[in-house]
Amino acid sequence: MSVEAVRAVQEKYEAQLLKRANVVGVAVGLVQDDGQFSDEIALIVLVRRKVPLDQLAEEDRIPADLAGIRVDVQEVGTPYAQGASAD
Repeated sequence: MSVEAVRAVQEKYEAQLLKRANVVGVAVGLVQDDGQFSDEIALIVLVRRKVPLDQLAEEDRIPADLAGIRVDVQEVGTPYAQGASAD
């Protein structure tokens, strides 16, 4: 999978994904499995915290792939600007 192909999917779906509950970002990056990065490029959906599927509304679920591109959901917490307090 090429980075360009994943970027094209990001461009197409980013706005839709950002409307979902808990999503704080969308990026192109490497798949993460048990805290280890692989060499597989994917569309990365960044969430505050991972939530079991049965606790998410249907419209807030992240698909496993979009347009044939793998989607990897990664938990990042609540982002804040450097120098700002997280309080």
